[in-house]
Amino acid sequence: MKEVVLKQFAIGVDIGAQTAKIGVVDRVGNILDKTVLVSDNTNNPDIFINNLYNEINTLIHKNNIHNNITGIGVGAPSANYYTGEIENAVNISWCCGQQNIPFAQKLSTLCNLPVKITNDANASAMGEMVYGTAKGMKHFIMITLGTGIGSGIIVNGEVLYGSDGFAGELGHIIVEKNGRPCNCGRKGCLETYASAIGVARTAKQWLASTTKESLLRNKIDIETLSAKDVYDAAMQGDEMAIQIFEYTGKVLGEAFANFVAFTAPEAIILFGGLTKAKQFIYKPIVEAMQNNVLSFWKNKVKILFSTLNEADAAILGASSLVWNI
Repeated sequence: MKEVVLKQFAIGVDIGAQTAKIGVVDRVGNILDKTVLVSDNTNNPDIFINNLYNEINTLIHKNNIHNNITGIGVGAPSANYYTGEIENAVNISWCCGQQNIPFAQKLSTLCNLPVKITNDANASAMGEMVYGTAKGMKHFIMITLGTGIGSGIIVNGEVLYGSDGFAGELGHIIVEKNGRPCNCGRKGCLETYASAIGVARTAKQWLASTTKESLLRNKIDIETLSAKDVYDAAMQGDEMAIQIFEYTGKVLGEAFANFVAFTAPEAIILFGGLTKAKQFIYKPIVEAMQNNVLSFWKNKVKILFSTLNEADAAILGASSLVWNI
C-alpha cells in the first residue's frame, strides 16, 4: 500500500508595532490562510504571546492541519536570530521596556512546535530573495521604509547577522550630527529623517519655520500630521509636500551611497508604506546616491521596489526560516 505523504506547512508571523500578521504557508510560498492580531493593546509580553498562540491555534484548527505544521517562523523588530530573544524593542508596547524576552522559547513551549525568529527586515529580505524582486540575487540590501527604517543585508545568498545577531541596523546610522532625537537614545539617526515618522517630522519643522503656502496648513492639529497627509498633499500638486519627499529621497540616497561601500550589492530594494510615494522619492534617491557613491560603483547598483504584497512579504520570509529548522 502506497504511503500517504501529508503536505507540510509553516506558520509565518510578522510582528509590527500595531499588529501581528500570521499566515499558513507551504514550501513554494502559497499562503493557505492568514489573519491579523492587534498587538498594541497590552504592555505584557506574556499576554501578547498567549494571544498569538491562540490565533495560531485557531488557524490550524480552521484549516484542519494539526499534523501538517513543520514549525513557526517569526519576524519581529530587534529579534535576535542566534538567541531567539527580542531585545530592547523600543517601538513595541508589549515589550514594556524589557531588555531580553525569550520569545522563541515561550512560543515554542505553548505551541509545542519549533520556533525560529529573526529581525522583521531580515524576514522581508528573505521573502524577497525567495519569492520576489530579488529572486536569483545573492547580494542585495533590503530597506523597509515604514514607521521606522528596517534593513536586511544579503551576502552570498545568506542573511548577514554578524557576531551577535544584530548586523545591519542601517536605520540607525547617524546622518546628522546632533540631529533629531531617536527612540534608540541617540541623535540624528537615518530613520528620524527618512521613515514615515521622519517625513511627518520634516513637515512639522518646515511648517513652523516658514510662512509658505501649503495644503498641509489645512490640518487642524499640525501635531497629528502624518506621512499620509504629506503624500495626499503631494498627489494634489502641493509644492511643499513634494519638496519634503524630495528632501527625504536625498537623505536616503546619500545614505545608500555609504551602504554600497559596505557590501557592493547588486541592488537596494525598497519596501514598506513609504514606497507608495515612489514617484516623488525615486529620482532624488538615485541622483543623491550617484552623486556620492565611489566612482567604480556609479550606475552599477539598481534601486528597485518590492513586488511582493506588503502584507505578505515578511510572512513569507519568516515562514522560510522553518524549512531550515
